Amino acid sequence: MKPTLLVLAAGMGSRYGGLKQMDGLGPNGETIIDYSIYDAVEAGFGKVVYIVREYFKEDMIKHVHEKYSNVTCPDGEPLQFEFVTQELNKIPEGFTLNPEREKPWGTAHAVLMAAEVINEPFAVINGDDYYGKHSFKVLADWLKAHEGKTGEFCLVGFELQNTLSESGAVSRGICTTGEDGYLTTVVEHHKIARAEDGKVYGENSNTGETVEVDGLANCSMNMWGFTPDYFVKSAEIFKTFLAKSGNELKSEFYIPYAIDSMIKDGTGKTEVLTTSSRWFGVTFKEDRPGVVAKFQEFADQGIYPTPLYK
Repeated sequence: MKPTLLVLAAGMGSRYGGLKQMDGLGPNGETIIDYSIYDAVEAGFGKVVYIVREYFKEDMIKHVHEKYSNVTCPDGEPLQFEFVTQELNKIPEGFTLNPEREKPWGTAHAVLMAAEVINEPFAVINGDDYYGKHSFKVLADWLKAHEGKTGEFCLVGFELQNTLSESGAVSRGICTTGEDGYLTTVVEHHKIARAEDGKVYGENSNTGETVEVDGLANCSMNMWGFTPDYFVKSAEIFKTFLAKSGNELKSEFYIPYAIDSMIKDGTGKTEVLTTSSRWFGVTFKEDRPGVVAKFQEFADQGIYPTPLYK
């Protein structure tokens, strides 16, 4: 069974100033998702599931059908697609939505939206991040090797200092790893940026405290690999989260929160995979020219065909 790629594409792009998911950055208007899907298919993925918002779902479906109608997997089978929506009112029975809340519940909530359409090992990525060919290869190989297993997950880690933006502060899951290569903790940090003293600081989402962060630390760029039992485990953790923080207007249920909970209670362990690929992405509008130049460089070097899809 081929693994599935789950694309987190429901973000509103408020800091970017528009829908990053639809922004053409390649030489022929290719989006970052287009490159991710190209690399994923090459690595052996067979299905793509999009997490979107209802208000742009139809535009995304149209884009996908126009772009990928002729795409086939290496075995000749057509690439499959599913679309599911993340909305703030999609919460478990027994919980009440604060009527003043405006945004959905974060990345781990987004992943839960796909529980009914994924029954095989799957990867999770952001729609606005470029991860590179090798990253998809090591992730696909891990997922294929873990078919039928439970409680075993993985993360493709990237060096924090290589994921910062010169245009503003970012959010990252900061990881600590044991000698066995498995995560011991992963904590979401916000407002991460390099200060005038050259050090990197960020706000710990668990404590709200601003702390110094090691620029060489492994961080999560939301490139995860999960066995399908993740859905059941994460759903239970979401209920605990809602009971504790569900009435807070800006509380968010992040993947690192769910994974850290599983590490602590022993229900899941997460292996950290390494990659030779370099990450880049568009968090802010000011990041755009550098990304456009990078994709043009890839085309000039023949790393990707141009146009990417015909």
